[in-house]
Amino acid sequence: MALDAFNDRTLTRRAMKAELLDAETELALAYAWRDQRDEQALHRLITAYMRLAISMAAKFKRYGAPMNDLIQEAGLGLMKAADKFDPDRGVRFSTYAVWWIKASIQDYVMRNWSMVRTGSTSSQKSLFFNMRRVQAQLEREAAAAGEKLAPHELRSMISEEIGVPLHDVEMMEGRLSGSDFSLNATQSAEDEGREWIDALEDDGAQAAEIVESSLDNAQLREWLVHALSALNDRERFIVRERKMRESPRTLESLGTEMGLSKERVRQLEAAAFQKMRKTLEAQSQEVHEFLG
Repeated sequence: MALDAFNDRTLTRRAMKAELLDAETELALAYAWRDQRDEQALHRLITAYMRLAISMAAKFKRYGAPMNDLIQEAGLGLMKAADKFDPDRGVRFSTYAVWWIKASIQDYVMRNWSMVRTGSTSSQKSLFFNMRRVQAQLEREAAAAGEKLAPHELRSMISEEIGVPLHDVEMMEGRLSGSDFSLNATQSAEDEGREWIDALEDDGAQAAEIVESSLDNAQLREWLVHALSALNDRERFIVRERKMRESPRTLESLGTEMGLSKERVRQLEAAAFQKMRKTLEAQSQEVHEFLG
């Protein structure tokens, strides 16, 4: 389903008409995508659960983001879930997808709430999406008891209720109550028109960092080439196909090509990695400490 080709009403109508998958069909589609990269299976899986993504997106409308954008993000989360889902774990895809859909929508809402990043840690996200609700609930309970909470008492109670540090509550309260200012605004009349953006540090990589990174990468490549040279042809082939391709191959496909069982390929892969590790550790104390 092309998420950018329709408005939210069209997407919703199409999602509601999509097929409902039973557990057996869902599992077969998940295996087809994971093991064979069957795009038709992926399409059926995504389309069938798009109604779930839209339903979750609708719960975030109160944050002011356009519904179509929320649906787009929900769809991206659904596709990430499909790509990372492991059918061998014995859980329904819908149960697994809920987490990815919610995470995708929440990240989008937080990115667009303010030009200044509101927060990224789990406690900051929990505060962003729950603080106002918990605060209102605590204030209602206090009013019903004929009490009025002081600001510091309220912040402390929010911290305890949500289970986050008090300083996070204080920081989030300041961020949510503030407003964005233009970085092109002048700092003061005495600064001869100097803008705030002129005071920002360039967060791009500096020359010294670029050179250091280049040298580190060259050293890593040299170590890896040496470690690979210690493997036999079969081990080197498995490592290359499993870890050095843009689209890594499955144990099953390698086993079929090599005339081996899936478990035997896994054993050879593990043995190759162990051999590479020993070779790398023998290089120098620095490598040994890095791998340890």
